[in-house]
Amino acid sequence: MAQPFLTQDFQIRWSTLETSAIQADIKTALELADANINRLIEQDRGKMNFDTVVLALDESTRPLNEAWGLVQHLDALCNSPALREAHNAMLPEVSSFFAKIPLNEHLWDLIETYSKTEDARDLPPVRKRALKETMESFIQAGADLPPEKKKRLEELESELSQATQKYSENVLDSTNKWELVITDVERLKGMPASAIEAARADAIAKGLGTPEDPQYRLTLKAPSMIPVMEYAEDESLRKAVWEGSTSIGRGGEHDNTELIWKILRLRHEKAQIMGKGNFADHVLQQRMAKTGQNALNFIENLHAKVKSAFDRETIQLQEYRADVVGQSADLLQPWEVGFWAEKQRKAEYDFDEEELRPYFPLDKVLGGMFRLAEMVFDLRIVGRDVVHYPAGETGPASTQPGELGPVEVWHPDVKFYEVRNEKGVHIGSFYADWHPRDSKRGGAWMNYLKGGLPPSPDGERDRRLHLGLICGNMTPPVDGKPALLTHDEVCTVFHEFGHLLHQLLGNVEIPSLNGVNVYWDFVELPSQIMENFCWERESLDLFARHHETGDTLPARLLKKVLAAKNYRSASDIVRQLSFGKLDLELHMHHATDEGADLDQLSRQLLKPYLMPLKTEPPSMARRFGHLFSSPVGYAAGYYSYKWAEVLDADAFTRFQHEGVLNPKVGRDFRDKILSKGNSEDPAKLFRDFMGRDPDPMALLIRAALA
Repeated sequence: MAQPFLTQDFQIRWSTLETSAIQADIKTALELADANINRLIEQDRGKMNFDTVVLALDESTRPLNEAWGLVQHLDALCNSPALREAHNAMLPEVSSFFAKIPLNEHLWDLIETYSKTEDARDLPPVRKRALKETMESFIQAGADLPPEKKKRLEELESELSQATQKYSENVLDSTNKWELVITDVERLKGMPASAIEAARADAIAKGLGTPEDPQYRLTLKAPSMIPVMEYAEDESLRKAVWEGSTSIGRGGEHDNTELIWKILRLRHEKAQIMGKGNFADHVLQQRMAKTGQNALNFIENLHAKVKSAFDRETIQLQEYRADVVGQSADLLQPWEVGFWAEKQRKAEYDFDEEELRPYFPLDKVLGGMFRLAEMVFDLRIVGRDVVHYPAGETGPASTQPGELGPVEVWHPDVKFYEVRNEKGVHIGSFYADWHPRDSKRGGAWMNYLKGGLPPSPDGERDRRLHLGLICGNMTPPVDGKPALLTHDEVCTVFHEFGHLLHQLLGNVEIPSLNGVNVYWDFVELPSQIMENFCWERESLDLFARHHETGDTLPARLLKKVLAAKNYRSASDIVRQLSFGKLDLELHMHHATDEGADLDQLSRQLLKPYLMPLKTEPPSMARRFGHLFSSPVGYAAGYYSYKWAEVLDADAFTRFQHEGVLNPKVGRDFRDKILSKGNSEDPAKLFRDFMGRDPDPMALLIRAALA
């Protein structure tokens, strides 16, 4: 293909996306987008209407968005030195281009002029909201600023994109740099057999050890690290892995400290140019919280409600350890917390998380989750055959919906699915990539490569299909055995699937209002409400099936799971609140403290939120990708996880009262929230579903703290 990144294929030919084509293709996409915007500006203003202004603006950058989206996607999942170089070479140009759009005075004048026309005054509600949101986003990006400030904003966007990209690369590189190879299996005593086997398989994959003389490779990726921290009896091993985790983004060539201060300073300057006191007030204008102080008040008020329970849980853990080891109660080391918490949970509830693994083989979890989507949301999800071609090879693969043949994927582990509605209409497709590898960034996420649209009411435009993806770093399969997940990993799968449903079910005619393009502190509601299905017997029976026998979760085990559900729930809540608190404090009150001791400042800000420990950990800000891996991301917005959790805890009570698998409730949630995107105010969407405003106590009731 002459320009593979400009492909119009729905199902991407990944083998054609050669790194050498990135710069030329993205330059072409930039030129096309620029020409589209110029045509938009030069239109006959006497004939302009919503389609030629607002919709045309959305459409003008779609090819660029899709091409650059492919580059960013490969950067996240198939990272390599050559790809990184090509990505970073184009990053400033792409960032600068998008920064210039709202700063284009001719374009802004066109939109303002259109907003005063009779056509604009008579728009139906959804189109009126689209025009309003477009104008507000332009103003928030600096459309009303004088020329010299616009110029500085462009520079800031370019600097921010480069600084945050470097931060992200440092996290990935420092994570991959660390490993611990164990030759004496006795050091792994206490760890689950599945984790030991995975460490042995990982060593073999790296050319370490033999079947007769095995070695065991530990890394900082979650499926490797968590079993060590929670189960390994060898304290020196837990300490070594903990110390390794504190090296992510800290020290040496991959240190993120100065980048954090640079990013904070650049964001603060951006907010100041926009006439705001801080970056939180700037970004929260178009969110439910509206201001940084409102978000901070939310964090602090919720913290005050759970603080006494959090302190009590801390003391109970210290006393439990003291009783077991026969010493007086004392502070724990950071590498002791997970280990002793797991022991305490097992002692109090006779429950070991590892007991659940056999009931959560990934294929059964996915199959049951898709069955749930069919029963509750009236959807049909069908897997397609896939094919992967190594670098430099290509072969036959289907590229358009409806074509027979396998769908090409970017890695052999990746799966591909089609989603159809109750009428059998194909509304979108998605890729799924669940296991860790060195070229893939950590965490779990959902994204989309192509945004869909419903068919136009007049029949002139056919349906445009959504193309999404969900990714994670879950426990991998070992030696041909199925990947057996922890319950936490299952919750993560459901979480990302909730985001995916929000996108694929988007049924709004305006691209900028469709799917997950909603207020950031509302976007986590669909994802977090899906996690609730991981705790209910009716839904668990769909996907919690023993990988050998197919049996459902035994009643005795489910009883223990539910009894232990709220074990240390206050500590879990406070941990999330501490992330939100650090985020807001840095962006509101300390963005210009460049040169300050980051670790000391973090401890000072979070003292009431942290368990007192013998060894004080360094600030997790250096590896806090949510905040610092993109120009905005969750910056000043991490509170939204807990904000949306209040909403999801309340909204799920409707399922609990009317039936966990009740298709009427599911259809209501689909029609009144999932399909609506940002076509109406999120507070109204919640009221439409629940018939009232949210109950702020719902979260505490669910966590057994009220």
